[in-house]
Amino acid sequence: MRIKQMTVGMMGVCCYIVACDDTKEAVIIDPGGNEEDILAACQQKKFTVKYIVNTHGHPDHVCGNRRLKDDTGGDIVMHAADADFFSQERVEQFFSQLGLPASPPVDKRVVDGDTLIFGKETLTVIHTPGHTPGGICLYSEPNLFSGDTLFAGGVGRTDFPGGSTEELLHSIKTRLLALPPDTIVWPGHGYGGERSTIAQEKTGNPFLAGGW
Repeated sequence: MRIKQMTVGMMGVCCYIVACDDTKEAVIIDPGGNEEDILAACQQKKFTVKYIVNTHGHPDHVCGNRRLKDDTGGDIVMHAADADFFSQERVEQFFSQLGLPASPPVDKRVVDGDTLIFGKETLTVIHTPGHTPGGICLYSEPNLFSGDTLFAGGVGRTDFPGGSTEELLHSIKTRLLALPPDTIVWPGHGYGGERSTIAQEKTGNPFLAGGW
């Protein structure tokens, strides 16, 4: 599995191009801007984009969806709960204040345990609500793409519509910290660093102190 991390957009989203070396099929995770750079990186390696995956529906993580879909033909993928939540008029109005384009309709709705197969590689969907109702992480041992659920030394905010601190911490404790300690954490923003491990987050993340 080949992984390219790119910091994109005005909010510094960590976008990932994840590809199968043998077949050149690829997945783009969280295209939050700089679409030209993302496309150029895929074209340079002759990748065929099969999926455009959003770890959640916040505009800073989906604003590149339309351009990438138009140019690559890849299917837009989102958890069913976020596909429904972010299509509500009141939610759309709230997040339109950020001035970022909304995503086109989702092509493929996923739920916990679903798999995305590209070439000889597989990403497994882990539903981690809390940052948003349908927030997900994507796992392929030893790599975890954690979106805005878990950062290096931090966790996602929960003060936007659909957020819940209790749910977020429960998701991290029961779903992510149960993964092998050497799991590499690839976060949705590089606030505390561009990568971490589950072991480091268990022992050093101040938001997970107190028996987590």
